[in-house]
Amino acid sequence: MSSRRLWRSCVIASLVLFFAPGEPWGASSPLYSGCVVRYPSDATIEWECRRLRARETLETLFGNRWADVARFNRIDRRHAAPNIFLKIPKRVEDVQGFTPMPQEYSPAAGEAKFILVDLSEQFLGAYEFGRLVFSAPIATGEKGNETPTGEFILTAAQRHRHSSLYTIEKTDIPYPMNYALRFHISKGGVIFWIHGRDMPGFPASHGCIGLYDEPMQKKYYRYPREPILEDARMLYNWVLAPVPEDEKYRMLDNGPRVLIVGRAPVPTQRSGRDQSSARPISTQPPHVM
Repeated sequence: MSSRRLWRSCVIASLVLFFAPGEPWGASSPLYSGCVVRYPSDATIEWECRRLRARETLETLFGNRWADVARFNRIDRRHAAPNIFLKIPKRVEDVQGFTPMPQEYSPAAGEAKFILVDLSEQFLGAYEFGRLVFSAPIATGEKGNETPTGEFILTAAQRHRHSSLYTIEKTDIPYPMNYALRFHISKGGVIFWIHGRDMPGFPASHGCIGLYDEPMQKKYYRYPREPILEDARMLYNWVLAPVPEDEKYRMLDNGPRVLIVGRAPVPTQRSGRDQSSARPISTQPPHVM
């Protein structure tokens, strides 16, 4: 047997062993993907790890349930691309309206508006007098740029904002931070916001808290063609209501309390399609996100 044929035989044999039919693909899968990012609520849903094939999308696989599966994976449609591995629920109805956030949070029962951020789950919940009215997957700080934990207050809001440190990859366009809500300024002057961003399926920010903003993705990446998920806008309008949405930079005198708890999971490897590691803008002032 020639060396080339022997090499091919070894590769085929390795693939057969690696993808053996009896090998369970689920929470124990070692492959990179959303499958290696573990959340406590994973144990409540039966799922298997599957790679998206060519021409497969969340919509073609799950029809009008695609958003539930996206939320379960904390990923947006732009990142749910061929060759990406996702957690696929064995029964799609199990993730209908998926949220790991508690329906009631008694410590906030006396507050008209309160936000609970669970880093371990990569999810956010908005509460009115202790009852959940809205929840959304989030992308928080990556390892080395962790989102701060503790109790904070929303102190400012801005409909259209751009990063003064980071750009959209391969461009000089400052990274958009639409529907920005400021919750913390560190002793070193670093400002932290809740805002719209890409959702790659794992903690990927430089410390801010990101939510779905598909209109932003269509504008800058031309995908998805029909934006639907606008969690950043929903949260922004909920916080400011009854004030109408406008372009003003607003200081919030009595902004909602924000409690950030838990510890973000650390994936073993980044996605090749993650666009969060944008290069710094050297000409902008430091310490402002």
